[in-house]
Amino acid sequence: MNLDESMANGIERPLDLLNNSKGKEILVQLKGEKQFVGTLLAFDIHINIVLDNAKEMQDGELKRSYGLTFLRGDTIVFISPASRVGKSD
Repeated sequence: MNLDESMANGIERPLDLLNNSKGKEILVQLKGEKQFVGTLLAFDIHINIVLDNAKEMQDGELKRSYGLTFLRGDTIVFISPASRVGKSD
């Protein structure tokens, strides 16, 4: 995605991507190789996030379900839309 495409999607700043992802499923990669998938409910300027229906994933498979979960921003490596990650339905 180039700069023009980002601006066309309404993404001009990094937190815009998170704002656009509220209510949608995201993938969160944590330090220590942990991955979570869940619906983004809220975040703050420190990238602390709240996920609903959070699931810990390992090698694309469900490892454990947590439900409503708070993830601390300083443990997050990256966040991405989860449209094709860990889908088994």
